Amino acid sequence: MNINILTIFPEIFNVLESGVVSKPIKNKLLSIQALDIRKNSVNKHNHIDSKPYGGGEGMVMMAEPIVKTLKEVDKKKRGRVIFMSPQGKRLNQQKIISLSKLKNITLICGRYEGIDQRIIDKYVDEEISIGDFILSGGEYAAICLVDAISRYLPGTLGNKNSYLNDTFSNGLLKGDVFTKPEIFESMKVPDVLLSGNHKKIETWRSEISFIRTLMKRPDLLDGLKLTKKQKKLLEEWRSKAIL
Repeated sequence: MNINILTIFPEIFNVLESGVVSKPIKNKLLSIQALDIRKNSVNKHNHIDSKPYGGGEGMVMMAEPIVKTLKEVDKKKRGRVIFMSPQGKRLNQQKIISLSKLKNITLICGRYEGIDQRIIDKYVDEEISIGDFILSGGEYAAICLVDAISRYLPGTLGNKNSYLNDTFSNGLLKGDVFTKPEIFESMKVPDVLLSGNHKKIETWRSEISFIRTLMKRPDLLDGLKLTKKQKKLLEEWRSKAIL
């Protein structure tokens, strides 16, 4: 997979050389190219932004430097052009899975008050947001996107069940997890997890996953097709007036 990133701070993406994302990069499963927009500034003062027409606060990134940088990427290797923007469609796990199947992606990272709308109108395929809040730049959102995508690339994780059973992968939150010691500050690991009975453990994990979703993110259940067992759990919880 090839990911091109247009930014005025390419050094920020050095963080991807650490942790899980570094593995597909080292194994040549993932290529990340951070292109410096400022190298295509419009004058000797490295200007890549200007005051907004019509007045208003802040500065706006100009079209020319961004488009020149975009055109440095071979058209075949641009793939889907994505602008990381709080006005975009909110990112979710289903979208990550979809993007992980692409061979080429180009991310545009804005700064200041945003980028000239004409870039979005002519060159951007879609806008993506990582949440309803504002960051100082699109770089941090892009890092989140790349990290999430990399988990789905073959060979990145030692056990593919790590992403198959992750929170959101099946529409629910992941259930409780425990490790050594068995007793910590008088709190004991649930007996079922120590039983060695894999069928009972799987049933418990499935139920806990559903219950945690019910308690923390009931909105995720909207439109989700529930099993008979999940419907029964939902009825039980409602009868106890927990919801």
